[in-house]
Amino acid sequence: MKPKTNLPALLSARELEIIRLITQEYSNQDIAAHLNISKRTVETHRKNIFKKTNVKSIVGLVVLAMKNNLVR
Repeated sequence: MKPKTNLPALLSARELEIIRLITQEYSNQDIAAHLNISKRTVETHRKNIFKKTNVKSIVGLVVLAMKNNLVR
């Protein structure tokens, strides 16, 4: 099992916000509308999140978010 990652130290506030919305089943388009940013910006944030956290899938991202108490 991988050690717990300190996500707040690793990711920006916006990236953390996007993770929270992903775990609430928001689509890229929904996230973009909710945050008043473009869908392309959301896609770039997601790509950066995956790169920084070294996760390979949304499931892996959700598990990581749960381990870091980002989801309720």
